[in-house]
Amino acid sequence: MASKARNNYIFTSESVSEGHPDKLCDQISDLLLDMHLRKNPEARVAIETLATTNLVVVAGETRDAEFSHEEIDAAIRAHLKKVGYEQEGFHWKTVEIRNYIHRQSSEIAQGVDSGADKDEGAGDQGIMFGYATNETQELMPATVSISNAILRNLAKARHSGKEPLLEPDAKSQVSLLYAEAGHPIKATSIVVSTQHKPGVSQAQIREIVRPYVLAALPDPSWMCSEEEFYVNPTGSFVVGGPDGDTGLTGRKIIVDTYGGASPHGGGAFSGKDPTKVDRSAAYVARYLAKNVVAAGLADRCTIQLSYAIGVSKPISFYVNTYDTGRVDAAELEQVLQQLVDLTPRGIRKHLQLNRPIYLPSAAYGHFGRIPGEDGTFSWEKLDLVDALQAHFKVKELVAG
Repeated sequence: MASKARNNYIFTSESVSEGHPDKLCDQISDLLLDMHLRKNPEARVAIETLATTNLVVVAGETRDAEFSHEEIDAAIRAHLKKVGYEQEGFHWKTVEIRNYIHRQSSEIAQGVDSGADKDEGAGDQGIMFGYATNETQELMPATVSISNAILRNLAKARHSGKEPLLEPDAKSQVSLLYAEAGHPIKATSIVVSTQHKPGVSQAQIREIVRPYVLAALPDPSWMCSEEEFYVNPTGSFVVGGPDGDTGLTGRKIIVDTYGGASPHGGGAFSGKDPTKVDRSAAYVARYLAKNVVAAGLADRCTIQLSYAIGVSKPISFYVNTYDTGRVDAAELEQVLQQLVDLTPRGIRKHLQLNRPIYLPSAAYGHFGRIPGEDGTFSWEKLDLVDALQAHFKVKELVAG
């Protein structure tokens, strides 16, 4: 006998700051991607970054729009300065930067340029997921939304000079109690670890962090008990960033997406141009799922896509509404595929992805963000809602 979905449980998600070593590497990879797309919107790029004590290494492939070592060096140093790295073991002025970026394989380029079905093929095989839930205004899981908000609040205060004792590296973790209705009602525990300057006590950091945690919650009543509010639980956190822990591009994929509330495909996002379906198809899957929930067709929605390298059409397309759907799932699958061309070229055109828009996505999540006039976060738009409601004759817009 199949068990029913639980509506009363505790769920946890985490996030990391822009100064976390892995996230710093994601940002450098996307910084270099944006440089290439700014010069050539059709640029092909796949760049990885490693950062450790006094060292940044970039490596990968580009097809064209090459930059000199000096240009790349200057761009990376400027970003490290912006994030705030001026530490003895990792300083924007003195860090060594090694560049091993080379030209893309002609075989990969051939498969993308003219796929097996005579259209632009997928840049790789793989599976991608998109997710949306109506438990928050941005249609994201509340656990990851709050985790991200805590760290954004701390970073804003650090950059403004309001909290000069804070340093760039930080992590958060939020556990929420979900009640009978399947929606969160309060935090059961909150963990924040933040790097700080020498000579600051754990008690001082706790009180610095507290208001920024409270500001991230929907209401102060959501705050956990003092016993479950953990700030720098190991004590001092002075040595951080790449000096404390080596960073790599692509190691925070759950932080990038839905905090574990939804499946994740096999690939990371940062450093990859939009012909790579690891990135572009994950974006369009989120776009479709978000519009489904915003249109009132379901309370939760996961969409899976899969591709084969060099083949333009998706190999599969699957919609799961977790028994919250108000329309036939098979019909919904057909309608969504009619509304958006899900070939790599079709996705890039529909979401206008061939633009230098990726650096802002490389910290604090790729989803649940506000679409910008410059094209950033275009996959967060709700411009399919009217068409979906018209087709299924739904009148009430439940979110957005």
